[in-house]
Amino acid sequence: MYISDPVGDLITRIRNAQMRRHSSLNVPASKLRGWVLDVLEGEGYIRGYLRTEKEGEKPSFDVELKYFEGQPVIQKIKRISKPGRRVYSSVGDLVSVRNGLGISIVSTPKGVMSDAAARDANVGGEVLCEVY
Repeated sequence: MYISDPVGDLITRIRNAQMRRHSSLNVPASKLRGWVLDVLEGEGYIRGYLRTEKEGEKPSFDVELKYFEGQPVIQKIKRISKPGRRVYSSVGDLVSVRNGLGISIVSTPKGVMSDAAARDANVGGEVLCEVY
């Protein structure tokens, strides 16, 4: 199955799994999805993920979701830059999400990172999504 927006698919799968209170989910593996999951894990929004490769199947990620007192840690995850409308931001124009309580995931020339890490590295790029 061809997916034209892999990050949008990942975000939708996370959102749907959390609505059903699943502890984990399975998504097809790709480099970009792996980098986004690295940022989510580093910022503490998911417990972790593991790449699995079964014989005769394509590789996938098993993502462990995180809950606190029965509520999902990710309250809202929103796609910003879409295939039909790319959104780019310079380092000076990166906005803080909910006054610093959330993060933006940014694809920069130095890799995929959170908005705070992009400010520290003094780079801008494509704003993939917002999480809080």
